[in-house]
Amino acid sequence: MSSPDIDAAGDAATCQPRTLLVGGTDVAPQGWSIVMQPPATLAYGPDYARLSTTTNAGATTSGQLLLNYPGAVETGKPFKLQVVLLVETVNPHNPFDSAAAILGSFTPPFGAGNDRNQMIYLDAGKIGWADDTQSFTVSVQNNAYHTYELSVDAGGAAHVTVDGIAALARNGFVWNGAIAVGDQTNDANVDSTLRIRSVTKLCP
Repeated sequence: MSSPDIDAAGDAATCQPRTLLVGGTDVAPQGWSIVMQPPATLAYGPDYARLSTTTNAGATTSGQLLLNYPGAVETGKPFKLQVVLLVETVNPHNPFDSAAAILGSFTPPFGAGNDRNQMIYLDAGKIGWADDTQSFTVSVQNNAYHTYELSVDAGGAAHVTVDGIAALARNGFVWNGAIAVGDQTNDANVDSTLRIRSVTKLCP
């Protein structure tokens, strides 16, 4: 019988990063499901998928547009996700709701329970956990792509970096294997326009 240390070393040695989303090409054949409520549009540029949501004048709800990848990671096992995106515009988040969100666990159509507590919101000048337990000041809406990485160990300790800089941490992260990126909420006037260049599952 091999020891856990040997097994871990073997897994690390054989692990290969896996690209889950390549910008500029249709996301559906890549394994993504689209969760959409109008007004919302999904379009493509040379190397990105462009997600945009708006609120109609006088409406009490807004558009919602999430890209969801079921079975992206394994439950109970450590994982690391990298999302490269540019935020063109974004309205400030509400607690448990965000127009620009990265969810390391997802239950359709907009996340449930811990999915929403622990999702990462991206506001114009900061990111944070959507339960507002922690935030980090960073220029998000500045016409530039940024690299966001979420890593979670087997015990549920989660860490987030922005362009390689440590930003957020929490314990007790819970995940169900599915992930999502985009506008998570249909709250009125909580909208965004995002360009997603890539989503990659890295070696933890």
